Amino acid sequence: MSQKEKLIKRVRSNPKDFTFRELEVLMRELGFQRTDSGKTSGSAVKFSNGEKALFLHRPHPRNVLKPYQVKDLINLLNELEGKGKQ
Repeated sequence: MSQKEKLIKRVRSNPKDFTFRELEVLMRELGFQRTDSGKTSGSAVKFSNGEKALFLHRPHPRNVLKPYQVKDLINLLNELEGKGKQ
């Protein structure tokens, strides 16, 4: 099983400890690029692949995504697979 498949399986299990680093790796494996809006973006981050985009704030002080961010990621994965939103 590839790293991408492992991360997709992990995020689909709705973990409480999915990290921003894992998100970055997964998004890169899915062909998304990370974009910060310069110095004034603060913690705002955008991952896009030209067709789809995921906007979120980097979690702090911990590196763990909030439950709504994991749900947004699951919804994006469903859209990429043609399943629509949950």
